[in-house]
Amino acid sequence: MSFPFALSVLCATFDRLKAQNIMSISMIIGFAGLLIIILLIFWVFYNQLNLGFAYRQYHLEQIINERTEELVREKEKTEALLANLLPKNTADELMAKGKATKIKYNFVTVLFSDIQGFTKIAEEMNPEVLIDELDKFFFTFDSVVEKYRIEKIKTIGDAYMCAGGIPEKNRTNPVEVILAALEMRAYMTRLKESSELEGMKFWDIRIGIHTGTVVAGVVGQKKMSYDIWGDTVNTASRMESSGEAGKINISGTTYEFVKDFFSCDYRGKMPVKYKGELEMYFVKDIIPELCDENGGPNRKFVVKMQMLKLEDIEEIVEKMFETEAPQNLHFHNGSMFRNICNQVDLLSRAEKTGEEELINLKLAAIFLITGYISDYFKPMEVAIRNVEEILPRHGFSQNNVDITRKMIRNSFSEIIESTEDKILHDARYEYMGRVDYHALTQKLRKEIAEHGSLYEDKDWAEIQTKLLNRHIFVTETARVLRNVEVETQVVALYDKEQ
Repeated sequence: MSFPFALSVLCATFDRLKAQNIMSISMIIGFAGLLIIILLIFWVFYNQLNLGFAYRQYHLEQIINERTEELVREKEKTEALLANLLPKNTADELMAKGKATKIKYNFVTVLFSDIQGFTKIAEEMNPEVLIDELDKFFFTFDSVVEKYRIEKIKTIGDAYMCAGGIPEKNRTNPVEVILAALEMRAYMTRLKESSELEGMKFWDIRIGIHTGTVVAGVVGQKKMSYDIWGDTVNTASRMESSGEAGKINISGTTYEFVKDFFSCDYRGKMPVKYKGELEMYFVKDIIPELCDENGGPNRKFVVKMQMLKLEDIEEIVEKMFETEAPQNLHFHNGSMFRNICNQVDLLSRAEKTGEEELINLKLAAIFLITGYISDYFKPMEVAIRNVEEILPRHGFSQNNVDITRKMIRNSFSEIIESTEDKILHDARYEYMGRVDYHALTQKLRKEIAEHGSLYEDKDWAEIQTKLLNRHIFVTETARVLRNVEVETQVVALYDKEQ
């Protein structure tokens, strides 16, 4: 019997007795007491039901939270496993779509390495020791290629294969792959020397390198692997097989990209199976003026590399403006980005800026207005975040990041502390001295209007007049290059607005 039904029965009985005038005061009191008791019973029962329901709900939520945490942990394990097996972009695409697109790369450097006389060593060595030794070699090689942001492709027996310039394209991959090859060779040389001292059999390595076009992607459905294909891969393999123990053999193509960084011995045109005769070089070391006392890259080497990396960064940001910038960026757009970069180049040469200072200045110029792409009202903060996210991925140091961030902050805050700040300031405001100044300010006015701030003609003219009168170019070069004086700009501004 439900509570509402029982209550209605009691009320009906009470009304019937009352109508028949047969109820005494004691009966009324007793009837009221019974009604209260019933109400209390139902109230207790109802609360017990609520408590039970709340407990079951809480218990269910706990189970759901535990299962969710388990799923998250399993997802993280899966992603970590995929990250070890595949490049991040490919792994993300595979997780999202269930398949990965094969991509053609036009500038990739492929490295093959092989243990000299491995077959003979394998016949004489205990299999467990053999595998342990190979695992030690490949573990070291893995750390080396990771250091230079090179993608490990696979190992086949005693052969190790990796490639630079994938999955993230860059101009420096031939140099980085050879740096990795030099470290691999140095590691094997140290092992050889210690083995000879102990009278043990030693391992020696051949390395072959070639630069060209490849297609990269995932193969297989169950046991997937990331692989590359193309004539470049075959040629790199031939470079390895045509080499000598303890030496790095590179093709003439790769040599052209690295000759300013490394000393090489020309071998002439060597016969290659299925390829005819190909030019080959043995890499010796980093050229003397670019190496430190230990034979590694010195500061001049790093700066030379960073000058190449600047082109990669500029290309990435230009693509951001092309593909991500909203249509209502009429002023802070790709055209303004290119103009700032060009002006920085021009002013830096005229002001005789040093190479190291130029690198950070160029980086600040490249990222300066990128914040407008995704957050029009916090452009400085977003630009700095872009710096922090992109530069480390391309081998720039924390020092580069810190200096670039500071210059961007100074530019937005109108703070000038260095010659580089002056150049960036004049590059950013170069449009104020141009003959098309009025047309550009109209684009800025339209952009601001579409972001919520409307100005009447007179108000806009007054604002621009104040800016023109307040602004000065702070480098001598920018003052000389100014096309139109302030007074002329102001007159033209009011003439146009009338």
